[in-house]
Amino acid sequence: MRFFAFLALLLSLLSASVDINTADIKELSSLSGVGIKKAQKIVAYRREKGCFHSVEEFTKVKGIGKKTLDKNRDKIITSKCLGK
Repeated sequence: MRFFAFLALLLSLLSASVDINTADIKELSSLSGVGIKKAQKIVAYRREKGCFHSVEEFTKVKGIGKKTLDKNRDKIITSKCLGK
């Protein structure tokens, strides 16, 4: 029984959420379909346009489409927007 509890805890830690408003390039590139170049585009988008107000706005970044969003929807969160 302890093994299963440990396994559940380990899996929850491995599938941690990524806040697309605050994540760095390394964290963003851990998402499915997002490599270093796309992660850099996400950071550049945030710098230019401000934060994401919803998870759906993730697709406004060039190279991030609905498929990428759908693959990562359960891993992505958006923190409260304090800027633009």
